Amino acid sequence: MAFRDGYLSELIGRQAVLDGPGDIAVGKVVDVYVGKPDDTFPRIDGIVMSTRGGEMQSPIHDVVDVDRAGTIVLRIPPTERPLPDDRALFLVKDLFDKQIVDVDGRKVVRINDIEIANTGGTLRVVAAEIGVAGLLRRLGARRIAPALLDRVPRMLIAWDNVAPISELNPSQVRLSVSESRLSRLHPSELAEIISDLSAKDAARVVGSLDDETAADAFEHLEADVQQSIIADLGEERAADIIEEMDADDAADLLGELDEVQRAALLAKIEDRAYADELEELVEYEPDSAGGLMTTDYVWIYPHRTTAATIAKIRELAPESEFIYYLYVTDDHRKLLGTISLRTLLLSLPTAFIHKLMDSDLVSVAADTSAEDVASTIARYDLLAVPVLDDDGRMLGIVTVDDAIDAIIPEKIANSLPRFVRHHGRRPSTGSG
Repeated sequence: MAFRDGYLSELIGRQAVLDGPGDIAVGKVVDVYVGKPDDTFPRIDGIVMSTRGGEMQSPIHDVVDVDRAGTIVLRIPPTERPLPDDRALFLVKDLFDKQIVDVDGRKVVRINDIEIANTGGTLRVVAAEIGVAGLLRRLGARRIAPALLDRVPRMLIAWDNVAPISELNPSQVRLSVSESRLSRLHPSELAEIISDLSAKDAARVVGSLDDETAADAFEHLEADVQQSIIADLGEERAADIIEEMDADDAADLLGELDEVQRAALLAKIEDRAYADELEELVEYEPDSAGGLMTTDYVWIYPHRTTAATIAKIRELAPESEFIYYLYVTDDHRKLLGTISLRTLLLSLPTAFIHKLMDSDLVSVAADTSAEDVASTIARYDLLAVPVLDDDGRMLGIVTVDDAIDAIIPEKIANSLPRFVRHHGRRPSTGSG
């Protein structure tokens, strides 16, 4: 086979002829297909031609040659109609101009052309062209202005690094979708990719991720995108993801839904204590301390020693992510004082918590506005501020990142790093 490497666009529109004297034309190439699109570099299994009798296909074993001019030489005339959509991936129809995730570039791009190569006598798909060169090639620049095309840089993604999203028949056609590569992206990068996709494709990407990764990405998405994806995911999967989100972010999401949707999702959450907590949080105004707070904090009793407290924290660490501050409470969860983790670690093992705690409390009420919460955190240089009820009992805490989120534009806030990465969210944890 004379063909060594080139682009699919250079073959489309070329003549298909019969091998033998006179090279009898039988049609023009309109597409090629692969039968195993999940291969690392898929083999081209056949071509589709426009003939006088309509579109016909020839399996690749009937192709004698692809000459240097791009002409397809066939052993016998095509006699079969194109395969149904659920049995093959058609590279032009299914992939040209479709969205893909450039995992290494961390963005959504479009396929403008496809590079193919002859490897050991077999034509294979080797790369996606995402640059202007691919578009120019499809417009015939190779014939009209070859010098211009040669000066335009190629932008290729090796096929094993491509994670295609839009497939014609996603339930049966699976390309090399790299869930593991997607899950290794930073949540904000993953969220940016998801935001650039159509609602259906965004739901498909989220559906391919594990619950924790999906939850982390969800926390960086704008509310309208979250709602759109929730609608496409189905209640069971959406509830699993919500259960992995931080309580304040999950409550914000649920607060944007109508009562029927909210009740349905809450009913699907397996951890009933967490579901009850979310139901309570939704009742707070979203731009108040109650709407911003999380119940992921550690409370301790004042009579413990530092050694005993540190030992207890080691047990609790997997269940609570935010332990920069410990909140000292009585049996009724009334806040008595706070102690930083630094103070705890630097104190004598035999020292008692009530001797070390800071009883000069800075707190906010549940109805305190987001702006005032942020102002309080900034004024006292805090990483988090406790939220108390009228009797001084702990309701939760507002972390500095959530306070910042509330007072700056949503798009910017969603791209900022989070203080707390929450996995297996549970209500506040005590050391008793």
